[in-house]
Amino acid sequence: MNVLIIENEIYLAQSIASKLSELNHNCDIGSSTKDSLKGIPYDVVLLSTNISGQDIYPVIDTYKNSVVILMVSYVSNDTVSKPLAAGAKDYILKPFMIEELIRKIEHFQNHERLRHQNLTYDRYLNHTFGGIKIHEDFEKTELPTMICGGHQKYADAFAFRYANHHKKQLHYISLNSPNAFAEIMAIAPHGVIYITDYQSLKKNDTRAFFDLVSKRQCIISSTERIDDTPFGIIEMENESNFFDNGEILPIEEYVKYIMINFQNKFPDTELSKKLGISRKSLWEKRKKYGIVKKK
Repeated sequence: MNVLIIENEIYLAQSIASKLSELNHNCDIGSSTKDSLKGIPYDVVLLSTNISGQDIYPVIDTYKNSVVILMVSYVSNDTVSKPLAAGAKDYILKPFMIEELIRKIEHFQNHERLRHQNLTYDRYLNHTFGGIKIHEDFEKTELPTMICGGHQKYADAFAFRYANHHKKQLHYISLNSPNAFAEIMAIAPHGVIYITDYQSLKKNDTRAFFDLVSKRQCIISSTERIDDTPFGIIEMENESNFFDNGEILPIEEYVKYIMINFQNKFPDTELSKKLGISRKSLWEKRKKYGIVKKK
C-alpha cells in the first residue's frame, strides 16, 4: 500500500513510516497540508488535525478516494465530527500504539478489497442475468417457495434479484453437498437461503428437508418438475420455450443441460449414444458437474 503521512511532529511521522515500511508499505511524509496536495494517488492518508493554522479540508477533498484516517490530540466537533462528515473515514487518538493504527489500516484495506470484489460480482451478475425477464412480484412472493424449470440460470436470477429487492443477505447451498442439512441449520434465520439441486435429493429425505426449511426464508430450485410440495411453486422457463426463445448454449452447457433433464428418462447407454459420447465420458462429466443421478 502507498501511505501518505501528514504530520508536523517529524519524530512521530518517521516512527509511523518506519513501522509501516517494515510491513512492506510505501510511505511518504509531509509536514504541511499545502506540500501534500500533489495529486499523487495514495491508498491511505494519515492526517494530523492539529497542524497549527492549516486547513485540512483540501486534503480530505483531494484524497476523497483514499482512506483518510485522522490523527487527533483530542476529540471535538472540529477535530473529528466535521472532518468525518467531509469524507474522512476514521480517527485515532494521540498518543496511540502503532499496532492500533495498523489494525485500522488493515481493516479499511480489507473493506476496500471486499467493496471492489462486490462491485465486480454485481457487474458480473447484472451482465449474466441482464437478458432474463422475471415477471414475479417480489413483494407478494412468500418464502419458502420452490422454483422449477429447465435451466438453472432463471432460478439463479430470481434468487439474486429477490435478495437484492429486499436488501437481504443471500446464502447459497447445493443439496449435492453431503453437509447440506447442517449448513442450512447453521444459517441465521433472518437471511435468505438459496438452495439448488432439489432434483438430486433422495425421496426418503424430502420430508426431513421440508421440515428443516418450513420456517426459514428459502428459495429452492429444481431443474425437474415438482409435484408434491407443501410450499408454493414458481414455474420458470422449460426446455421447450427456452430453445424457442432463440437461446444458443455452449456445447458443454448443452451436454450438462441434457444430462440434468434427461438422465432419469433414459438409461446411460442410450443417453450417451444420443449425446455422441461414451458411457465413461458421461460418468466423468456427471462427476465434473456434480450431477447426482437418482437411484
